[in-house]
Amino acid sequence: MITAGIDCGSKNTKVVLMKEGNILSTASVLSGFDQEESAEQALNSALEKAGIKRDEVKHITATGAGMEAIKFSNDTITTITADARGTYLLFPSTRTIIDIGAEEGLVVKIDDQGKVKDFGINEKCAAGAGAFIEAMSRALEVDIETMGELSLKSTKKIPMNAQCTIFAESEVVSLIHQKTLKEDIIRAVHDAIADRNTSMVRQIGIEKDVALIGGVANNIGFVDAMNKNLGFDLLVPKDRIAPEYVSALGAALIAQEKSGG
Repeated sequence: MITAGIDCGSKNTKVVLMKEGNILSTASVLSGFDQEESAEQALNSALEKAGIKRDEVKHITATGAGMEAIKFSNDTITTITADARGTYLLFPSTRTIIDIGAEEGLVVKIDDQGKVKDFGINEKCAAGAGAFIEAMSRALEVDIETMGELSLKSTKKIPMNAQCTIFAESEVVSLIHQKTLKEDIIRAVHDAIADRNTSMVRQIGIEKDVALIGGVANNIGFVDAMNKNLGFDLLVPKDRIAPEYVSALGAALIAQEKSGG
């Protein structure tokens, strides 16, 4: 039985197709203004990759900020639940999940069965999320794909005091004028985001193992900053599925259960 999970995020809409617990394909498109249309495009792309037809999909579960806009889905679940289910499948030893997306960060604590015990969300400011890194990449005129590698080359730790994306951008410009190396500035950006998110995690409470998911988990510089801030290495998806698809994976798993699969 084939099911689909759709994660309609603030920036990207992701789809995971599954059959009997196996991942068939994934797809991602920009969410855009018409979120339902974006979901249709992502689903069609995933179907084409898998070589299956739309009517073969028995159940579709949606999650994410724009889930209510996806009228063709069979049901919806919260991102918290989706994160828990998807991460637990990948890393059964996980007890704490950190999900950093484009506009917000959240932490979820789960038990040894993958059930949600507690959670916290940072949605007041994008300074702790992916949008912050994107804004800094523009200010530094560096491709966002290379920021992680550059930050690992840094040999100097620079504090970044600004708690807002706008003020931080001004701080970055000042550092540029001071002839500060770009790799040192990028490291400071990653350290600042790591500080904000680890603070949120500590408020909820840290229980190992800890997994990092969401699009920002693709950034090796940010992962390194989080590892150093927490004092241990995080679990990051890379083999079975990319970290930005974990919420959609969880939704596909829920769809599988609800369809009787």
